[in-house]
Amino acid sequence: MSVDGATATATSTDSPEKLKAAIASLSSMVPSLGSTTPSSLLTSPEIYPQISSLLRKPNSGAGDSNLCRWLYDTFQSGVPELQLLVLRFLPVIAGVYLCRVADRKPQAGFEAVLLALYAHETASRAAQPVTVTIPDLANPSIYHDASSSKAPQTKDADAAVTAVVSPALEPHGTVRSTRRARIVGVALELFFARIRHMPVASKVEFCRFCKTWAGQDGDMYRKLEEEEEEEGGEKVVAQEKKVEGRVPLPWELLQPVLRILGHCLLGPHNRDVELFEAASDACRSLFARSMHDVNPKAILPIRSLMRLSKDVLHRNPLDPTELPFSDVISL
Repeated sequence: MSVDGATATATSTDSPEKLKAAIASLSSMVPSLGSTTPSSLLTSPEIYPQISSLLRKPNSGAGDSNLCRWLYDTFQSGVPELQLLVLRFLPVIAGVYLCRVADRKPQAGFEAVLLALYAHETASRAAQPVTVTIPDLANPSIYHDASSSKAPQTKDADAAVTAVVSPALEPHGTVRSTRRARIVGVALELFFARIRHMPVASKVEFCRFCKTWAGQDGDMYRKLEEEEEEEGGEKVVAQEKKVEGRVPLPWELLQPVLRILGHCLLGPHNRDVELFEAASDACRSLFARSMHDVNPKAILPIRSLMRLSKDVLHRNPLDPTELPFSDVISL
């Protein structure tokens, strides 16, 4: 808290100058942004597709990439608004980066940006894991009989109350094959923590990259319940098709992916048709991948997201549990 507070105090006075400097530097790479103002830099919908297209170019992630250097310096500026601006392009950076890993081409530019995000999270967590407290069903609740509260509690029951969502982070200065999934996963956790500030276009792009990462065509699960009742398992397996872009998906990478997809399906913008369809397609592809790999740890949460998204799709916008509101008082 004290480190963040000191950083906020130090950057609050010079943030306008840093915003102007960021615009001037970006305008040299994207000439059409020459008339951009500091306020429109953070909200303009025209900026995202232009920078996204630059990040997809063949040599976009090289060490001498001016755009990667701009993203790195902009995030390191410490200005919260500029850091949010960089996070908007994380789906493209992570998506293109992971898809190119198999080509064994140097991507020092992308790796520098990902390491900057990882270092930011490492410092903010202060070597502490991210944990959540969950109810322990072995212990009686306050709504049970008072006599049951006198039952002895074991140490194992007490230890099960706290669950680790994300382990403590170790500082890393390079991206190795054994660390790649963890570093990208932590960057996606930071994206999820700020996801309410992210535009819909960024979320849609993330969902499309998830489908590419899965490397499986999930169209055969579009109507999973009907297929389970009417079709045999052999026919479903025969319909599986692989697509290009398949990448390894260990749990440390897949977990933040599913959290982001859950927001896209169940969050406040799930009424956006493009976002909902993209997230649903991603879930079906990831489900096909988990079934292909026989990964039970992934099958259960992805299947749950698919069921919940189906309920959201057919949900009546009027909630019957809500009390009617009226200006008339009945006596």
